[in-house]
Amino acid sequence: MGKIKVLIVDDSAVVRQVLTEQLQRDPAIEVLGAAADPIFAQKRMQIQWPDVIVLDIEMPRMDGITFLKQIMAQRPTPVVICSTLTEKGAETTFSAMQAGAVSIITKPKAGLKDFLQDSGNDVASAVKAAAKAKLHNSRRAPVCEQVSAPRTLKQTTQKLIAIGTSTGGTQALEAVLTALPSVSPAIVIVQHMPEKFTSMFAQRLDQLCNIQVKEAQHGDRVMPGLALIAPGGKHMSLHRNGAQYIVHVKDGPLVNRHKPSVDVLFKSVAEQAGSNAVGFILTGMGDDGARGLKLMRNAGALTFAQDEASCVVFGMPKEAIALDGADHVIPLKKVPNAIMQSVEALHI
Repeated sequence: MGKIKVLIVDDSAVVRQVLTEQLQRDPAIEVLGAAADPIFAQKRMQIQWPDVIVLDIEMPRMDGITFLKQIMAQRPTPVVICSTLTEKGAETTFSAMQAGAVSIITKPKAGLKDFLQDSGNDVASAVKAAAKAKLHNSRRAPVCEQVSAPRTLKQTTQKLIAIGTSTGGTQALEAVLTALPSVSPAIVIVQHMPEKFTSMFAQRLDQLCNIQVKEAQHGDRVMPGLALIAPGGKHMSLHRNGAQYIVHVKDGPLVNRHKPSVDVLFKSVAEQAGSNAVGFILTGMGDDGARGLKLMRNAGALTFAQDEASCVVFGMPKEAIALDGADHVIPLKKVPNAIMQSVEALHI
């Protein structure tokens, strides 16, 4: 297999220089060039089309989202967004993810060069994950039979669903959660995503879904009809509060290079819920969640892994399967029904 050919598109000369230097250090990556805006990038792409594009959002002559939409319409190509992390920037960058970007690299306004140099390995990892992405798999799953119950929360239950995902997970979670009826079980989710993005992601899903979706806060109750998404930059774990479950949201060191970490959530679910839980590990790069899913299965939980054909990146599910952590391997389109059927099996 040849090197991954990367095109960098950013109006900052510092960013172009540092990203080029960092990526060229990886023997698996070849930087085709670095363009100051999408117009220059288009000319470069006429000569040779890249395998992955690292793309800024706010640029002169053409913004990154417009360029991204053109790419996806012309020739779908994995795109890694490299954008300044501000409230406005986060909202815009999240829109880029919805337009088809595979992942995000956040860059601060201050100390930019030091930040990029420190995070060089993560940049290379993001590019490698993007190169493996299968963009044609972000289809919405078929909707489960809907129940006409009002969109209100029921009493807390001792049964719950735990989901972990990363690269490609925003599309996968949208496909799954929008297919669930309002009477679905309690759900706790870790999606690898930077701080500030998870709040907007949860808000968007809440508008689309029959269930309620929110970014988790420390002490939130785990309830049917509610999906709690771990906030970016914090770990989320499950805990008992009498007969109820609540989540703890706390800072801490990176686990498997991530915060939030799927393993942190799954390990706590194994310890606190055992056979009363069902675990799903979906598309994502790396192995975060694989050991946790195995712990859940050992504790008596029913566990599922997404199959390779429907994954954007078959990393996390593959590792979970290799560890014998999954009872079943299923395509994304079957996840909503698996959730509801497993709920019936648990007599929720």
